[in-house]
Amino acid sequence: MPLDTAAKPASLFKSSACPHDCPATCALEVEILPDNRVGRFRGASDNAYTAGVLCAKVGRYADRVHHPDRLMQPLRRSGPKGSGQFTPISWDEALDEIAARFKAIAETHGAEAIWPYYYAGTMGQVQRDGIHRLRHALGYSDQKRTICTALARSGWVAGTGFERGTHPQEMLQSEIIVIWGGNPVTTHVHIAGFMSKARKQNGAKIVVIDPYRSPTADLADMHLPLLPGTDGALACAVMHIAFRDGRADRAYMAAQTKDYAALEAQVAAKTPEWAAAITGLTVQQIEEFAALYTGTQKAYLMIGYGFSRVRNGTLNVHAVTCLPAVTGAWQVPGGGAFWSYGATLYKLDKRLIDGTPMRRPDVRVMDMSRIGAALTGQLTSDQSELQDGPPVMALLIQNTNPMVVAPNSALVAQGFAREDLFTVVHEQFMTDTALMADIVLPATMFVEHDDLYTAGGHGHLQVGMRLIDPPGECRSNHDLINALGQRLGVGDKPGFDLTAREMIEQTLAASGYPDLATFEAQRWVDCTPSSEEGRFESGFATPDKKFHFAPDWSSVGIDDPNLPRLPDHWDIIAPRDATHPFKLIAPPARQFLNSSFSDVGASRVREGTPKLLIHPDTAAAQGISDGDLVTVGNPQGSITLTATVRDGMNPALLVAEGLWRNGDFPEKLGINTLVSDFSPAPAGGAVFHDTAVWMRPRAHV
Repeated sequence: MPLDTAAKPASLFKSSACPHDCPATCALEVEILPDNRVGRFRGASDNAYTAGVLCAKVGRYADRVHHPDRLMQPLRRSGPKGSGQFTPISWDEALDEIAARFKAIAETHGAEAIWPYYYAGTMGQVQRDGIHRLRHALGYSDQKRTICTALARSGWVAGTGFERGTHPQEMLQSEIIVIWGGNPVTTHVHIAGFMSKARKQNGAKIVVIDPYRSPTADLADMHLPLLPGTDGALACAVMHIAFRDGRADRAYMAAQTKDYAALEAQVAAKTPEWAAAITGLTVQQIEEFAALYTGTQKAYLMIGYGFSRVRNGTLNVHAVTCLPAVTGAWQVPGGGAFWSYGATLYKLDKRLIDGTPMRRPDVRVMDMSRIGAALTGQLTSDQSELQDGPPVMALLIQNTNPMVVAPNSALVAQGFAREDLFTVVHEQFMTDTALMADIVLPATMFVEHDDLYTAGGHGHLQVGMRLIDPPGECRSNHDLINALGQRLGVGDKPGFDLTAREMIEQTLAASGYPDLATFEAQRWVDCTPSSEEGRFESGFATPDKKFHFAPDWSSVGIDDPNLPRLPDHWDIIAPRDATHPFKLIAPPARQFLNSSFSDVGASRVREGTPKLLIHPDTAAAQGISDGDLVTVGNPQGSITLTATVRDGMNPALLVAEGLWRNGDFPEKLGINTLVSDFSPAPAGGAVFHDTAVWMRPRAHV
């Protein structure tokens, strides 16, 4: 048989940007196949940050784009809420019904009875934030965006004044790299890559501070498994040792910081013995870490989100950011700290996208992390999330899955079950939230629409334009907002008559950037601050240009009189007691990203089943073995998981990785059932890692 020598067509790859809620916002190359399909996804090799590297989740993205369970047409609920019983309808029918219901609700209860609710299912500026244009144009309720960054951001900005820092690539010049409260092997592969290179090229020592032995901690030279919510105590002890041992840079503090004398007096009593009793670490561990960290100014602090997600999280983040100001590590390349670049770095004029000029200053703003309280009218002390306004009678949900991701899941489910609540969900899959909807609308994925992307982990502004046509009847967030706005009578208000491409073009022009054609040709514009800017060499971004050891908390939220003025351990975290002897954290699973990839078969197969990591001593004391079913609970509810016995953490800690679908648990509610919707000072935020629970073998429940 003759060989087939016909030339095979070269693969066609087109550029894009990853839209997911990850600091990397990877520059992508996507293979375009015949028949309107995508194939391989790879990181752009010529992007200095992505450098050809891509996480496994997005590497399998074609499975998600072409998944057989994608929503393809509008649906109207035809059975009880949550039953999954829906009837197909047309887009015109769906939009007409939504508009009619919204108008009737606004006439009866007022416009604030309608709550557009969203978050970061896409990080694209147009497709994510256009929902604000609708809410501002019509006076609908606003939302506090607390579920992810609020606690960490307020802690970082309280001292530094601005969301920038030493660029992660400067790790390659560091002698010590401290990953504090993060797990980049799972959540940010590029940071893991920089760590590895720094170790090989520079002999850098890696320290991971995390309550459990995560995949990143497995790679570390030193792992400090402190108890959740005690990071401020550890930071204070390290500062105590720096002053005690003459390793505090007094000249730097005198020139670049404020209240350094008060700080020294504050930490004089914060001995390693004091911190050991709070953190669960040994005095030796604290002393060894402090000697390592304060032994060089080329000490890099990578500040994660995880340790902020407790009631005292803002205080803890601020305390940790004080460390390089005490040692003077900000002065040298490879020293200092980094949390994230803020959106203000890019100086985008987003008024056309989000409609902020139309915002009414008196419209109520409800906490998205307390959606259960908002939907049920539940009081916290004497304060209602409704703020004496009308009940929430309608929801428009994009880019989030609150039935899974929001705290206090049982209360959230109770709210969504209200028969008088009209819920519209625009989604890619039939999520737990979509199952509770009255109208479900099919949404595009990022390769099927146009968008503009900023990043947190690097400073590249990117575009990602449509690469294939949307399947079925899927429509983009932008197209839905515009179509619904027109039916609701927005008239000639700006933005509602523009395509996404036109929106991007006009936003770039208003922001002083090159035109879209230039972006499409060169793929990104690098807005990264210089090394000197990142390390605040010319002063911090506070009004007096100094780092603030005693911050003005009103600059980042409310000035609660209970907030400590200086770094400390603020003991307001959920207490362990005889009834609830364990602390529970719920960090990300390696194959999931929030709840986004829990629908994809390959990710689910790799994760297996919802697991609870238990220390061997704890498991032995309770007669629990690997593979046993165990139930954990507190006054908010209980859930059942499969036990995995693992060391590398305090015996009082339990760990449940990943956000699974509610149906993956016998109780039909997930891990956030146990998480409080407490809103901490100064700026609120979800306390996902501040939960006290009991645990029992399933047979004993």
